Amino acid sequence: MTQQRSEETRATILDAAVRRFSISGYDAASVDDICAEAGVSKGAFYHHFETKQAVFLQLLEEWLQQLDADLQAALGEAPTVVDGLLGMAARTRGVFSAADGRLSILLEFWAQARKDPVVWERTIAPFRRNREAFAGIIRKGIEEGSLASVDADKAAQALMSIVVGIILQGVLDPEGARWDRVIQDTVGMLVQGMGRKAS
Repeated sequence: MTQQRSEETRATILDAAVRRFSISGYDAASVDDICAEAGVSKGAFYHHFETKQAVFLQLLEEWLQQLDADLQAALGEAPTVVDGLLGMAARTRGVFSAADGRLSILLEFWAQARKDPVVWERTIAPFRRNREAFAGIIRKGIEEGSLASVDADKAAQALMSIVVGIILQGVLDPEGARWDRVIQDTVGMLVQGMGRKAS
């Protein structure tokens, strides 16, 4: 099997797993179901992934890495921390427009994290890392003068809670609102509240 063919097969398995996990849930979706969806043999599946959990964790890692990259790019392109935070909120449109089911299996990630210590560790680590990153970003905004002096850790916790809560609403009620717009507006209000007041 050539390298390119191997990579294509692996990507096909991951795409099929997204669909099966989205339709059936993690527990009900079997390796046989994923193989049938992907049109590959179980041998091909096990060549690329040791277990169903390995596929699941790979999907989680890829989703979180893409989210991190998008958010860091928004911050890097911004002239101030305030602009960066608003840019990060604007980038959530891609999260909500994901039509491949990755957003809907976010609930599956969270449900499995409650039951499986390995999934919990892989799920909670990025949350903690992002919360610390947001606290650092807020401290930078305080130093540059674009944000008022606030408790950066508490502000970061509030920011994470808002974003995760709105994403959860978007998963549960995708047609209920323009959720990307709700995140932009809500983060905008929070950032405005933390903004440095003119003297």
